[in-house]
Amino acid sequence: MRGELWAKLESANPAGSVKDRAALWMVVAAEEEGQLGAGATILDATSGNTGVALAMVGAVRGHRVELCMPDKVSLERKRIARAYGASLVLTDPLEGTDGAIREAQRRAREAPDHYVYVDQYGNPANPLAHELTTGPEIWRQTDGRATHFVAGVGTSGTVVGVSRALRPRGVRIVAVQPDDALHGIEGWKHMATAIRPAIWDEAVADRHRVMGTEEAIAMTRRLAKEEGIFSGVSGGAAVAAACAVAREEAGRIVVLIADGGERYLSTPLWE
Repeated sequence: MRGELWAKLESANPAGSVKDRAALWMVVAAEEEGQLGAGATILDATSGNTGVALAMVGAVRGHRVELCMPDKVSLERKRIARAYGASLVLTDPLEGTDGAIREAQRRAREAPDHYVYVDQYGNPANPLAHELTTGPEIWRQTDGRATHFVAGVGTSGTVVGVSRALRPRGVRIVAVQPDDALHGIEGWKHMATAIRPAIWDEAVADRHRVMGTEEAIAMTRRLAKEEGIFSGVSGGAAVAAACAVAREEAGRIVVLIADGGERYLSTPLWE
């Protein structure tokens, strides 16, 4: 490889994923705007990790949390979210996160006085969390020598926020999406066929890449066996994309691994 690969392991966050950052910032923003009065319930749609993060933040800050998520979400993430006290609304697995989004929007419309719909796909506090925390951390942890940043696109908050922090410093941003609408990379969106997040902007990235599910799974398993890094499929997908970049370009390439593999033990990934 021409490039040097560095991995940022977001599984070390309190609730186990990169989504802890956006969840905290969205809840604090709602508090500061006076939205979370007595009796209000935080509502959002999630593919799993943001739900777990919101449930944790809600537990710490004393808010009820209700989550709409596809029924295909791994058993572990359902149980973790419930352990933190969240209530779950399980939606049609075939509709993916788009179905969960539509259900959350319906509930928010029908009971606006009951819910505070934080909407991770459209909330500016999501990318702001990464602009002010993730991006500066990467710059500091690489001694200001990062040349590339590689991450998957789900809500897009990570890529958008880190781009705002690091692109002005000359860091090239690589955004990665699944290569097909019917993919198995949980947490990522195939933008051409999905509900487009309001916060997403293609212009934040210098390069766009796609990743297949089988290659992502193979890399996820390699990371565990060869590097001792236990991650979800999205982590494997991001690393596979980063390896492709490292083969093509020199530099210090930082890849974000969004969560850990322990929340997918019940899935075919580790059978």
